[in-house]
Amino acid sequence: MFYWEKKGLVFNPAECKERPFWRWNFAQGENAVVMDDFIRVYYCCREKPDAYGRTISRVSFVDLDKGDPMQVIRVCDKPVLELGETGTFDEFGTYPFSVVKSGEKLYGYYGGVTRCESVPFLVSIGCAVSEDGGESFQKIGKGPVLTASLHEPFMICSPKVRIYDGQWYLFYSAGKVWTKGEGRPEICYKLRMAVSGDGINWKKCGRNLLEDKLGSLESQACGDVTFCNGKYHMFYCYRNHTDFRTNPDNAYRIGYASSYDLIHWTREDEKAGIDISKNDGEWDRHMVAYPNVFLSCGKTYMLYLGDEVGKMGFGLAELKGELL
Repeated sequence: MFYWEKKGLVFNPAECKERPFWRWNFAQGENAVVMDDFIRVYYCCREKPDAYGRTISRVSFVDLDKGDPMQVIRVCDKPVLELGETGTFDEFGTYPFSVVKSGEKLYGYYGGVTRCESVPFLVSIGCAVSEDGGESFQKIGKGPVLTASLHEPFMICSPKVRIYDGQWYLFYSAGKVWTKGEGRPEICYKLRMAVSGDGINWKKCGRNLLEDKLGSLESQACGDVTFCNGKYHMFYCYRNHTDFRTNPDNAYRIGYASSYDLIHWTREDEKAGIDISKNDGEWDRHMVAYPNVFLSCGKTYMLYLGDEVGKMGFGLAELKGELL
């Protein structure tokens, strides 16, 4: 058995002394890359809302002390990825961001946001490459590498990329349906996977990876996979379809599933080993979401988001026990 020991809140952009308009609040879609001397955590922040309440998400990073990942040693002072041009799929935001090393390069996969009329937004997945150690990323083109298609007609989002035995695996969420109630339209999305030999050309597997737990309109996101003890372990988040923003009972929780072939998964959320905090006033009292698992200095850690999906930043937990 295993569980995650919470270490606390690591970084909240709103608490920085110098707060530029583009890094006003939120630290979402966090993804750790272990460097030689530090841990770099890419995250997506939001700029200060305009007069209509609209905002744009951008990618930046903080560096953490390798010996003590609770210590922030650098806050990047600029976005690492430019927004798209007028009319492109990523004109109005980049969120979330997943980075993987391949040779001397870093490949970053991100959700590009398009504003819409009948629904609030659409998302497709783009790719950018860094050749300067992750200080900046350049897009490989103006279009996405994975987008809506015949059997996945809605948004394609929440990329998480891993490379196993030379094969690239992209775990993502595909929109199933938009529903319209009395309030804003809501999207339901499911975890899926695509494979590639080069990280650019992807073949969708065309099936949901997990069975539903909360009914057919359950949403699933951020399938982060790690390999340990001859098995693949996936941590992800899931929520109810409506009333999830303010009702803790319907908000995101972190789940767990395992697989021997990356195709067939056994869902066992009771083994996830992490849940909301029980004390009032805690930053993760109402939800835990968007897990990212990484190994550093012989220890396994998880980055994760708390209330309002990262409005107050991201936190850290350390694995106790072993993934079996």
